Amino acid sequence: MLKILDWYILKRYIFTFVMLTILFVPIGIIIDFSENVDKIITNEAPLDEVLRYYGNFTIYFANLLFPILLFLSVIWFTSKLANNTEIVAFFSSGVSFTRFLRPYLIGSTLVCIIAIVFSMLIVPSASEGFNEFKFEYLKREKNKGNYSPEVYRQINDNEVIYARNFNKNNRTATNFTLEYFEGNELKHKIKSDRINFNKDSTFTLTNYIMRIVGEDDDIFIKSPKLDTVFGFEFDELMPVSYIAETYNYFELRDFIAQEKRRGSPNINRYQVVAYRRWSIPVSAFILTLIAVSVSAIKRRGGMGLNLAIGVVIGFSYIFIDKVFGSIAEESTFSPLIAVWFSNVAFGILAIYLLQKAKR
Repeated sequence: MLKILDWYILKRYIFTFVMLTILFVPIGIIIDFSENVDKIITNEAPLDEVLRYYGNFTIYFANLLFPILLFLSVIWFTSKLANNTEIVAFFSSGVSFTRFLRPYLIGSTLVCIIAIVFSMLIVPSASEGFNEFKFEYLKREKNKGNYSPEVYRQINDNEVIYARNFNKNNRTATNFTLEYFEGNELKHKIKSDRINFNKDSTFTLTNYIMRIVGEDDDIFIKSPKLDTVFGFEFDELMPVSYIAETYNYFELRDFIAQEKRRGSPNINRYQVVAYRRWSIPVSAFILTLIAVSVSAIKRRGGMGLNLAIGVVIGFSYIFIDKVFGSIAEESTFSPLIAVWFSNVAFGILAIYLLQKAKR
């Protein structure tokens, strides 16, 4: 008997979540297309690129709405069970509330595993295609002349680079300096008024000066213009803002370790992305427990009241997660605390609501 009830609830859990996702994602595609169709036509985006963009958009958008869609789907079908007095029949047969939760926990475990696989391996690839298209065809005007006033990077254990007026579009920078150290001892220093990155992966330095530090006297080498090769790519000096989203979890860990060695100012931003790879799937358990606790009780307002409560709680979760994530990205606030705060806070709420529902 109990296995039949388990399968009945589990199938409703999975089916409702999948159907809600299938319904909401096309709405997101329609809204995005209606907002950007003029830019797509104006910037002459190829049809195959547009189709690829919306394929990536589907994965990116579904992952973004994953917590709220799961939460609403659980509230929806559990409220129907409550309104049809099916839950009362379960409890009347001697099933405890804790036992009643088992198929929900099994369902959330399955969803969590799938979400982890998507988050770690599939979503990064979709995010790369989504963002590349967006910045190439949808935000082209906003990115003209995009530059950073100053760039300071430790390229490796020995080399440190400094540049001003770093321009990602025409691949140039001014006041370029490269210092080479062995331990704490400066061995040579390169300065240039301007640096250009060429298509053949070489660099052109204008007003080039190289100072080689000697034991007695320094040696200076000068040239009005010099073509040379460095052990780094131009884009490494200032990665695009969404770079962390495009790496799978293992690549992202290596990238963060590398950026820490280089003294990147964007470490918090990258760590927020890394921690969310785990926090979003784990939210499946927390939001499922809250949704069951809220909707398992038959109310006078029916499903409408349960859905209203669900929408408020669901969007509160997303709002708090986004706010704390943004704070961590733009300040020294701990990314770990920022990302997991919403799960901890709503986990406590889930425990409280569960105890209340049991009574």
